[in-house]
Amino acid sequence: MDGLQQIGLPMVGIVAAAALAFYAVSFNELREKSFRDLEEREESDEKGGFKPLSSRERRARRKAEKQSKS
Repeated sequence: MDGLQQIGLPMVGIVAAAALAFYAVSFNELREKSFRDLEEREESDEKGGFKPLSSRERRARRKAEKQSKS
């Protein structure tokens, strides 16, 4: 039983730390995306209202965002 505790407890700690890190990073990315969306909405409001993007424009914007992350 003592050997199981010596190996099991650190492993549980590592798994818990990994899960916490995963959720923290995911939450941070969602928060950043929300702020970007909010800024885009404010900019579109200043320009005179809502203008829906075509699918081509959305794809181009996503591609540019992916390239800027790399």
